[in-house]
Amino acid sequence: MKRSLLAPILFTFVIAFTGCSKSQEAGVAPKTEKPLEPVTLRVHQLGGYFTEQDFNELIAEPVKKKYPHLTVTMDKTTEDLPELLAKGEAIDFLVTYHGRLTAYKELGVYVDLLPLSKQYNFDLSRFEQGALDTIVANSDKGELYALPYANNLNALYYNKDIFDKFGVAYPKDGMTWEETIDLAKKVTRMDNQTQYRGIEIDDINRLLFPLQLNIIDAKTDKVMVNSEPYKRAIDIAKQIYSIPGNDYIGGSPIDRFMKDRNVAMIPTINLYLRFRQVTGLNWDVAQFPSYSDKPNVYGMYDLHCMIPMVASKHRDDQMRVLEVLFSEEVQMTMSKKSAKFPVMKDPKFKQAFGQELPELKGKHIEGVLKSKTELAPPNSLYYSKGLSLLNAEYANVMKNTKDLNTALRDAEEQIKQHIATEKAKK
Repeated sequence: MKRSLLAPILFTFVIAFTGCSKSQEAGVAPKTEKPLEPVTLRVHQLGGYFTEQDFNELIAEPVKKKYPHLTVTMDKTTEDLPELLAKGEAIDFLVTYHGRLTAYKELGVYVDLLPLSKQYNFDLSRFEQGALDTIVANSDKGELYALPYANNLNALYYNKDIFDKFGVAYPKDGMTWEETIDLAKKVTRMDNQTQYRGIEIDDINRLLFPLQLNIIDAKTDKVMVNSEPYKRAIDIAKQIYSIPGNDYIGGSPIDRFMKDRNVAMIPTINLYLRFRQVTGLNWDVAQFPSYSDKPNVYGMYDLHCMIPMVASKHRDDQMRVLEVLFSEEVQMTMSKKSAKFPVMKDPKFKQAFGQELPELKGKHIEGVLKSKTELAPPNSLYYSKGLSLLNAEYANVMKNTKDLNTALRDAEEQIKQHIATEKAKK
């Protein structure tokens, strides 16, 4: 932040103070600055982005400390944004991931932060440019609708006890997918009536995102799934589930890793706070596997965002909240204590990641930080349904009920049909 948002108020105070002395000399009573009126701002989050503790420590309390007139509250409702707006409810901020920006664009709820950043001297150069560019890509005319406070990093989590049990070396940083699959084969075994599984993928996006694959072109609505890059990604999953004893069984691989503890490795998103809910799991973490031609890339930007709503009657106070959330103090606290991976340009914020989290003491977090993210193409309005349809065909390939080429052709046709049906409704 170059200057405080209250610079104009402070400037007025200096003038008033100077004039005060002269007024007193003339026998005129001094004027006092009128205190700001109490304001409550409402934050609605779509998903579990902030726990109640995180919200209090990172937003509500620091905002109240700096601006005593401001109270920031967080919704506990699970209703979607359109439902709340239809009931006439006032919302000042939306918290969600950047991929949902397109879905709500037609509601006209966004405000462009580019002119506001100049008006309020809010320094956007402190953010990673790639993160801002990813958000701008979801607009029509280069607007910046949101500010990213975290990026969903990926890592390769592994159960040390399983590797120790079979005398196999732990995963290491810099492995390709092929090397990771070879390692998985060594720890996929039946032992004492327990089938140990070498590796599981919890989401097809773990394989798509490093290749910047996004299902539907947002500008043309062209369906892109029936192509070589998608075949390459899904073939990696096919290799994983073709390991004898490691067949595809659906359900939750994360639960099998954390609760059943019969999965040796799981490459997935940030799970660090979930480890608070388990005891006795002897785990560690390594760098996320890479495609051989894209070393040290774990995905594309998957940003968690704070989005000011255009209908708010408190624009100055919205900007005060953003000032506090993206202050150096709060961003450092966020990185150290909340396991949210920052997108500020200064490397000190990433270097501080997890330093005050007991769950991460002694863990190989430095390996995770070796990877980087790529720019994310904008999401189509039809992305969510398109992903659902692709996932169904992906499961057919994994279960051997369809071959890969047939499944992707079917997914392409189904997604095209969905888009046509939705457009016909307009």
